[in-house]
Amino acid sequence: MDCIITIDLNTSAVKIAAYNLEGKLVAFRKGSFSILYPQPDYSEQDPEQVFITVLFVLKDLIREQILEKNHRVISIVFSAAMHSVLPIDSQGNPLGNAIIWADNRAKKEADMIKKSENGVKIYEKTGTPIHAMSPLAKIAWLKTTQPERFKKTSKFISIKEYIIYQFTNQYVIDYSMASATGLFNIKEKKWEQDSLDISELKTSQFSDYVSVFNADLKLKPGLAKSLQLPKNTKIIIGSTDGCLATLGSGVFGEGQATISISHTGAVRVAGKKIIKDKENRFFNYVLDEETYISGGPTNNAGVVLEWFASNFRNHPIIVDFEDAVEDLFKEATLVKSGSNGLLFLPYLLGERAPIWNSNARGSYFGINIKHQPKHFLRATIEGIIFEIYSIGKILEKYRKIDKLYLTGKYASLPICAGIIADVFGKQVIVSDEAENVNKGAALLAMIDEGVFKNLEEAAKSITTKNVFEPVVENNDTYQKLFDIFQRLTQKLSEEFELIEKLQ
Repeated sequence: MDCIITIDLNTSAVKIAAYNLEGKLVAFRKGSFSILYPQPDYSEQDPEQVFITVLFVLKDLIREQILEKNHRVISIVFSAAMHSVLPIDSQGNPLGNAIIWADNRAKKEADMIKKSENGVKIYEKTGTPIHAMSPLAKIAWLKTTQPERFKKTSKFISIKEYIIYQFTNQYVIDYSMASATGLFNIKEKKWEQDSLDISELKTSQFSDYVSVFNADLKLKPGLAKSLQLPKNTKIIIGSTDGCLATLGSGVFGEGQATISISHTGAVRVAGKKIIKDKENRFFNYVLDEETYISGGPTNNAGVVLEWFASNFRNHPIIVDFEDAVEDLFKEATLVKSGSNGLLFLPYLLGERAPIWNSNARGSYFGINIKHQPKHFLRATIEGIIFEIYSIGKILEKYRKIDKLYLTGKYASLPICAGIIADVFGKQVIVSDEAENVNKGAALLAMIDEGVFKNLEEAAKSITTKNVFEPVVENNDTYQKLFDIFQRLTQKLSEEFELIEKLQ
């Protein structure tokens, strides 16, 4: 049986899944790797650890689940988290660790770029909000604070590009990943000169950009032999996790949006036109030649749940916290909506959309003598969802949203799905696909194989698992609490700055 292997490089793990040409999952393996926090505001990954993990998990899956069942691999498709920067030398060796999306060290550089003469134009041309997450700001930080490392850098690439280079010996970047850098013109589909000028960069210092359907890459002969794969196995570059999660959830039409809660979170819509927001709060990333994925990301989703479980519930964050979270969440179901007036601002890693404030900080508000650990647990979950709602509420000014489709392990849990339905006051749909990003990658390969004509037809193949309807009484409670949540976020903006200076 022919099958497609999909490799998803997310923030803390690689998920490798194989699908047959009917879209059915036939094999799955997962491997975890570390996020490094060497200093406050720093978030990094060791590229070698990521590659070794990918290779180990892939070999394991092929040996035990593909060859053992006589499946034949016809293509491999990649997806990955956005906004990482890895400087490499002329020999392709990493010059230190990769700086990932959660890293806030470039906030001063981001602020300078945003206030510069070309700041607004850069956002409009690239579709990426100017923030410390942006590779544009990260590279500017490297130039300013680590000039020797900057000078030694031959190319600035992402973790995904590094892994693909290890597989193929070629430096390529897909339109989606490029459009998340702040350095790529999403309308003209080329590197943006205004962005390059800021750090005195050349296009040769970046990978060649290609369509997400590009299948011109070839496995290195030695690696093909090691993996026991044919030399002509097709390598499809694929897209980003955000774009593919949207596709893999079946979202492609008017009135639909995806909500993702995994390590990070986001609200996304798909469309033929970009969202033009005067306050530069939303991203517009390229999926294919005609389709943009627009929306807003939050830094503070699953990572906050892991922080809470580890520090306040003595829950060991072992190989995979996602697999153990359901038992933890059972206690939260014992608490009524609203957590008895306890509110949580989840800004542990600063925040992106919609406030775009790298100095934002977390806090619990409204604590009284009757609050117990279970109230803090539920308030933490509700705080994350309030932040998601704050993105969705503004997004609705630009796009009609009638139904919400959930992606990510946490969002798909019944308690989270129910709270999302109640907070938004909208119908929430959970698809049959446990791994929406991998499924989205598989759909790209299935289009390449002629199974589907286009993205829209592929999206329609996704089926529904569960539907959650909002409870009116709970929606009333949440709307009142959200108003306080929003006012606290606004009122504490000055205090966020002051506390950041003390740290």
